Order: sequence, then C-alpha cells, then structure tokens
Amino acid sequence: MLDDRDRKILVLLQEDAALAVSDLAERVSLSISACSRRIQRLEDEGYIARRVVLLDRALAGLPTTMFVIVRTARHSADWLEQFREAIIDVPEIVEVHRMTGTFDYILKLALPRVEAYDDIYKALIERVEFFDISASVSMETLKATTTLPTRYAR
Repeated sequence: MLDDRDRKILVLLQEDAALAVSDLAERVSLSISACSRRIQRLEDEGYIARRVVLLDRALAGLPTTMFVIVRTARHSADWLEQFREAIIDVPEIVEVHRMTGTFDYILKLALPRVEAYDDIYKALIERVEFFDISASVSMETLKATTTLPTRYAR
C-alpha cells in the first residue's frame, strides 16, 4: 500500500530520476536511509519499472513525429506474430498500440524527416500483409509527458 510520501517520491523521480537520494529525502521529509529503503521497496514491488534518460528529439536528429494507422484483414495469432517481428527491431517505431474502433493499430514514429517514412513503409509491407496503412505527420505537439499521475497507484 502506498502512502503520500511514496507517491511524492514517485512524482519526483519521474521528473528527475538522477535526483540525489539526499535531495529526495529532504523533499519528502525522511532520513536518507529511510528514503533509500522506500525507493528500493518501490523498485522491488515494480512501481519503478526502470530509470531512463530522455533525449532531446531535435538534438538527436529526430524532430519529426508520424502516426501510422494500420488496418488488417487478418486477426490471427500468426499475423500478429509476423507484425510484432516486423516492428520490434525498427528503432524509429517508438510506440505501437492495438486499438478498438475503425482501425487496428497505431504506430508512433520518431523520424529525422518525413521522407524517412518511405523506407519504414517499404520494410513493413515487405514483411506483413495489411488491409490498409496510412500515415499522418504531427504538425505540433500540444502535450507530451512521461510523468504518470500517482493518485491511482495502490
């Protein structure tokens, strides 16, 4: 069961995973050892899945975001496995979601420029049969965060 201090630790670590335990402990009014034990418990219990560094997309040479909408006529386990194999090793594909509604999957791509999508498109259609595949370029990001709300955590 999480308490308010645990939730605050999770919020602070999501904002800056490199925050020193001493600074974190001070912000949540705990001793360094008590704070360290809580962080370890949060990791052991799976609340903290991993710690990562987020790159600046423009400086990384990947300023373009594209969303690819996929529809398939096949909904078999073997098609899904083919699809997973086709997308898993493409680093430009940063997210893939199976959807409800009028399309089956949405892919989020981080690209250096719009034209780079063509290579990924060709590689995908070579490996997997699609009913329909279409792409849209994101013109502007209105909100992007990696921070999850902690009020729902149990």
